[in-house]
Amino acid sequence: MKINLSNAVKFESRHNGPTDEEISAMLEKIGASSLEELINQTVPKSIQLERPLDLPAAKLESEFLKDFKKLASKNKVFKSFIGLGYYDTLVPGVILRNVLENPGWYTAYTPYQAEIAQGRLEALINFQTVVMELTGMELANASLLDEGTAAAEAMNMLFAVKPREKKNATKFFVDEKVFPQTKAVLETRAEPVGIELVFGSIDSLDLTDENLYGVLFQYPDADGEARDYSAIVAAAKENNVTTAFAADLLALTLLTAPGEMGADVVVGSSQRFGVPMGYGGPHAGFFATKEAYKRQIPGRIIGVSQDREGNKAYRMALQTREQHIKREKATSNICTAQVLLAVMAGFYAVYHGPKGLKNIALRTHGLAKLTAKALEQLGYEVSSKNYFDTIKVAIETKSLNAIQSLALSSEMNFRYDYDTVFLTFDEAKTLENVAAVVEVFAKAKGKDAPDLTSLASAIEFELPEGLVRQSEYLTHPVFNDFQSEHEMLRYIKRLENKDLSLVHSMISLGSCTMKLNATAEMIPVTWPEFGQMHPFAPTDQTAGYQELFANLRHWLNEITGFADTSLQPNSGAQGEFAGLMVIRAYHLSRGDHHRNVALIPTSAHGTNPASAVMAGMKVVLVKCDEKGNIDLEDLKSKATAHSNDLSSLMVTYPSTHGVFEVAIQEICQIIHENGGQVYMDGANMNAQVGLTSPGRIGADVCHLNLHKTFCIPHGGGGPGMGPICVASHLAPFLPGNPVVKAGGEQAVSSISAAPYGSASILPISYAYIAMMGGDGLTNATKMAILNANYIKERLKDHFPILYTGTEGRAAHEMIVDCRAFKEVGVEVEDIAKRLMDYGYHAPTVSFPVAGTLMIEPTESETKAELDKFCEALLSIRAEIQEIEDGKADRVENVLKNAPHTAMMVLTDNWDLPYSREKAVYPLDFVRGNKFWPTVRRIDSAFGDRNLICSCIPVEDYVSEEA
Repeated sequence: MKINLSNAVKFESRHNGPTDEEISAMLEKIGASSLEELINQTVPKSIQLERPLDLPAAKLESEFLKDFKKLASKNKVFKSFIGLGYYDTLVPGVILRNVLENPGWYTAYTPYQAEIAQGRLEALINFQTVVMELTGMELANASLLDEGTAAAEAMNMLFAVKPREKKNATKFFVDEKVFPQTKAVLETRAEPVGIELVFGSIDSLDLTDENLYGVLFQYPDADGEARDYSAIVAAAKENNVTTAFAADLLALTLLTAPGEMGADVVVGSSQRFGVPMGYGGPHAGFFATKEAYKRQIPGRIIGVSQDREGNKAYRMALQTREQHIKREKATSNICTAQVLLAVMAGFYAVYHGPKGLKNIALRTHGLAKLTAKALEQLGYEVSSKNYFDTIKVAIETKSLNAIQSLALSSEMNFRYDYDTVFLTFDEAKTLENVAAVVEVFAKAKGKDAPDLTSLASAIEFELPEGLVRQSEYLTHPVFNDFQSEHEMLRYIKRLENKDLSLVHSMISLGSCTMKLNATAEMIPVTWPEFGQMHPFAPTDQTAGYQELFANLRHWLNEITGFADTSLQPNSGAQGEFAGLMVIRAYHLSRGDHHRNVALIPTSAHGTNPASAVMAGMKVVLVKCDEKGNIDLEDLKSKATAHSNDLSSLMVTYPSTHGVFEVAIQEICQIIHENGGQVYMDGANMNAQVGLTSPGRIGADVCHLNLHKTFCIPHGGGGPGMGPICVASHLAPFLPGNPVVKAGGEQAVSSISAAPYGSASILPISYAYIAMMGGDGLTNATKMAILNANYIKERLKDHFPILYTGTEGRAAHEMIVDCRAFKEVGVEVEDIAKRLMDYGYHAPTVSFPVAGTLMIEPTESETKAELDKFCEALLSIRAEIQEIEDGKADRVENVLKNAPHTAMMVLTDNWDLPYSREKAVYPLDFVRGNKFWPTVRRIDSAFGDRNLICSCIPVEDYVSEEA
């Protein structure tokens, strides 16, 4: 037997689930002679690519990691004293290993199915509690994308809730000392919706201006100063002006809470609570406000409710205010947020507790104060008075270059502004770092550094009484019982074990693409070369990142058929907004200021109309026909009617109904003939890669969900990435950044706070493309289509399949119709909950059609897993048949009582008309890998009527732990 020395295992075979034998069996089941025949029956021939993807050859996993380490080494990790909202932090090892690097946490989905997400929901309740108590506010959400986005959401929310006396007010005042990246995001979001931004000094603020509706402060500000805003806030209230604070959570352990000053909204970033800088992200932004605004607050809110037996349980609250319900009437398009990072920040607070957090804050402040005293001894003017972590040092212009040169030679980055140096400290800094900083300034003056030991012994916490926090925080047991690593580890694992994720079974959520997040893709995320980079570090220190960006942009251009790519949008919805803003800028550059109508199919995801409204557009809905396709006649009629003011069409391809519409090129042509641009929503790009492309179908811009098609994990509700790819005529308008040069020559203002969004997770998508290569990516698309059609074929005789293409094929997903079961009292929700008893997360429920399930298996699942999932659904269909035949009660049946918990079936009083075995072991395969939901079906209405968004009362917590 000869040995093939080149026969190493390709990554493609690890990523794609089906084996050659399974592929043959599935093709036989669906009646296709080959994969090529299936693809030709699914993807219209007119839009198929004429050549293979031109991408580098696929790398082995070991080969990629070796090469990527070389790329990473090109990043120079200097000590950062830059600040401006990004700080070095010490990620506790117990959180790093057991959360950030743990697929049990990062492969879960947004907790729509709350009964199998109780661990993550509790972790988010912890996060919300931290934010509420440190800010002094009544309500907080479960994270936003970053601080800049949170500030923009505050501006928009306060605009929407103006009192009657201010109904015509349009001015929003922003303190000039707000972080520059936040100002840029505010500029992007304000102008399209008619908000007039006013930047200036707080001292020049005229609160009596009848056109002023809101004010934003930075606390502490960009210069490091903390100010008592109580009098200004009180005066603002007298004039019906609302106030928002952008605050630092760590500083709030020492400083008076904004809520105690009367703030209406408090926003910020939780990054310094144990989340790496990551060259700008991902980090969990936060948003806290008053309960009076509970129906206007953006993003997810986690609330406490109860299950069917009255036990406390968590779930997402007040969902009727979200974009997928309100659509074009929404004021926010927030969908994916930053759940994984919010979980980390919450655990950081749990692990350190209030005493630990305060100690970190005092030490950070102490290092800044020690440095200030040492520099003053050297003869420097430190103008900072009431500061937390940042000092402002006046420098003679002739000395500035010397200080910068000395700092760089010592591998330190300071922040410079003309004749000023800013130094920001954090928990990762040490006395040795202070000594190094002081040495730089001493050398610049030709002096010896002062003795820090004697200075350190006299450092005290001294701030004006009005700034010193008096109120307690984080008194709940969860923040005081887990300071030993053993206890913390067990708490993390206890919560993890309550959640179903991809480590347990397939999650077949339609339009969500829950594919493999391979370990080799995830490994580089926590390398310090990527994690410890400040987003405003000098560009010559970030050569590794720049090479990564350049290659990834080139690859995405090739995959989409477009000319250029922006990696800035840090979620799919922000990618939508970015694409529309680029289209808007294009029209404005041509003098077409009147083009502001967006045509959107009725089947579109709710973020589409919400994003269009945010971009200042008027939404006109286009009908879909009985086959789920865009109604061409209605499209023609509305495009023609709006030919003078048409901005764009937003179209998802393949459609949200899981079909490749044959008329897509004609659709794009209709829009172009009427002066519009075509925006393609990339949610379903997993069915296009290597077979067709947005450029090929005639689109002008698309966004990509890197957390779907390109393997970034969903993280239980974030992080995500939504880069946009554009045709050449739109490239000049790609978004920029006020601090780091990015974007096109006529760049729109920032979409995200950081220049490259959530840069530190881009290595995941980079790794996926590098290890798959062009052929591997194309084969993955084929496998996704094969797996979807195999499931369709197995289910079609038992469940109606709503939409298929012209030759009866689905794309990468299909919609199963469950509406007829209502005749016997079975709702689609009952099927979703019953799937939990079989060990599965439900497919997408009631989108895009109410009363249906949308199933997307992805390419990463084997035939064996697909068969188990199908057996579960077929078994549930048989259970429904028992109700239809009168063999099972319409109320007391396995579907209506699902999910069944261990506590429920272990009771001595089992009085249900079916067996315990049928309840929890409905099929043999369930016995070997049983996942137990920890609560029964949750009463969401009860939770909305009795809104509680922080840790449950101590007595309930104690009884639960017992």
